Amino acid sequence: MKIFKTILFVLFGLMFANAGLDKFIHYMPIPEMDNAMQEIFKAMDTLKWLIPLVGFAELLGGILVLIPKTRFLGTLIIFPVLIGIICHNATFAPEGLPIAGVLLLITLWIFYDNLGKIKHICC
Repeated sequence: MKIFKTILFVLFGLMFANAGLDKFIHYMPIPEMDNAMQEIFKAMDTLKWLIPLVGFAELLGGILVLIPKTRFLGTLIIFPVLIGIICHNATFAPEGLPIAGVLLLITLWIFYDNLGKIKHICC
């Protein structure tokens, strides 16, 4: 089970690190979008700091998740981005909800695995 968890968490971290790096280098193809999605991305593009901030959070969080000692911190950084992904998918692209749901479950698993690190804060 420990090997499975390690592989799953490493893939999770690599997925977010890849998504964050793509926001800076733009090496992955962008799928076709309908007019509503194009308008949303145009609006997000007007805020010049938003996409680099999200990319930095994804890249840093993904790298930190790869290291077992910093996995919890990386997950804390990724969590708000993941909530935004879920809200966006629920509103505009419901076909992406299964993948976002799996990522949320992995995030919650990492939180559960690291309850000992925050137990003294809340209890």
